[in-house]
Amino acid sequence: MTLTGKMLIGQQSLSGHRDAIRAINPATDTPLEPAYAGGDGEHVERACALAWAAFDRYRETTLEERATFLEAIADNLEALGDELIERAIAETGLPRARIQGERGRTCGQLRAFARTVRLGEWLDVRVDTAQPQRQPLPRADLRQRHIPLGPVAVFGASNFPLAFSVAGGDTASALAAGCPVIVKAHGAHPGTSELAGRAIAQAVKHCGLPEGVFSLLYGSGRDVGIALVTDPRIKAVGFTGSRTGGVALCQAAQARPESIPVYAEMSSINPVYLFPAALEARGEALAEGFVASLTQGAGQFCTNPGLVIALQSTALERFIKVVSDRLPRCPAQTMLTPGIFSAYETGVAALAKHARVAAQGLPATGPNQGQAHLFVTQAKDFLANEHVQAEVFGAASLVVECTDAAQVRQVSEHLEGQLTATLHLDEEDLPQAHALLPVLERKAGRLLVNGWPTGVEVCDAMVHGGPFPATSDSRSTSVGTAAILRFLRPVCYQDFPDALLPTALQQGNPLLLRRLLDGRREA
Repeated sequence: MTLTGKMLIGQQSLSGHRDAIRAINPATDTPLEPAYAGGDGEHVERACALAWAAFDRYRETTLEERATFLEAIADNLEALGDELIERAIAETGLPRARIQGERGRTCGQLRAFARTVRLGEWLDVRVDTAQPQRQPLPRADLRQRHIPLGPVAVFGASNFPLAFSVAGGDTASALAAGCPVIVKAHGAHPGTSELAGRAIAQAVKHCGLPEGVFSLLYGSGRDVGIALVTDPRIKAVGFTGSRTGGVALCQAAQARPESIPVYAEMSSINPVYLFPAALEARGEALAEGFVASLTQGAGQFCTNPGLVIALQSTALERFIKVVSDRLPRCPAQTMLTPGIFSAYETGVAALAKHARVAAQGLPATGPNQGQAHLFVTQAKDFLANEHVQAEVFGAASLVVECTDAAQVRQVSEHLEGQLTATLHLDEEDLPQAHALLPVLERKAGRLLVNGWPTGVEVCDAMVHGGPFPATSDSRSTSVGTAAILRFLRPVCYQDFPDALLPTALQQGNPLLLRRLLDGRREA
């Protein structure tokens, strides 16, 4: 497939009129062709008009039609073969195995949402049948289902060119819910975005769906993004990126005459707790696991372990020593973009001013390569200095040494919202962990025991979310099949004749759904 440098608005390929975007190969610091001219207000208007026109028809497609559409997207992505893999490698500097795995994850989550759609449990059908003889007042016939919110604006992420971008989790879950999607491609990987966008557009056409079900826009700066979020036909937003960008979108969405939900994943340092017995018994293994998690993918994961919290002890000193021995063997890795590399260097320099540098990885041998860092500070200094509490996106982590369990709790209470919190413990540590658990439940969306936070499984039970600033809405997840719930709302139908009811609510239950019928869950 030849890259065109054009946007996809419905089934049309259109050139933009604004400043062009060119991907940069971060491994060589060289620009890639073609250039992608940015869209403007007219392009946003056209995409939103098509999405709105498509909404009512698309939201009432059958469960089978929608599931088949999602599977067609996955098939089309796989059919792109090495073309997709090679372009993503060139635009991100990520290794082939990582991109191949990410394509598998992207297609897997599309198929997982297809399975979810077919089951229909997300409709959450509830039926309270009429009780005309009830005293002192009769009860009407009441039936509830979930319907999609409307067209959704999705913003591609820099660190996952496939799984969190054009055909990623936000798009898959919104399409599964019955919402047309308009994606603003990330400027770091426009070619990868065009390939994925064309795979979706082809599936739209093949499945006979309205063309406005999907559009793909480009734009440098924030003009296109803000125009999307403030268009009255957009009813929700999915975003993965910086805290600054996410907050700006939230503010724009709230300033509308009709405010809309923004599901923004933004910032997390993912504390790891090393409890005394576990640290004493297996400190070296913990150190090795920590280094592997810290340096994986140049540390460019939203669940990277950026903070380690433990009691001062000789066991903690040994842990730091082992990490300090291992880290200098870790090569510097190419980061996703020159901008991300620059931000990493700035963050590391800020930490170095306020915490002790305990270890560094091997120095860079090429452009945009991030050198891993380990820092150490005392709990009292951590509590007093906001400069050591900010996320550094990359392979940098800070060890916080605490004097006692009370100080561990104090540090924990002081933390902002997190995507994850990890507890490394043995049986003797259970009382301390149990005492800390209520704090961590308030602080994080996913709690792990004796594992590492990098690696987010796409499944039914996963929660990839958390209190602000980890996300803008802690009630939701952006990974796993429960992500579909972000783009739905309940509607109640009172005393409707059966012929007028949506299929999911009809008396005979033609979709064979597991309903809540008069307070009892059907088998």
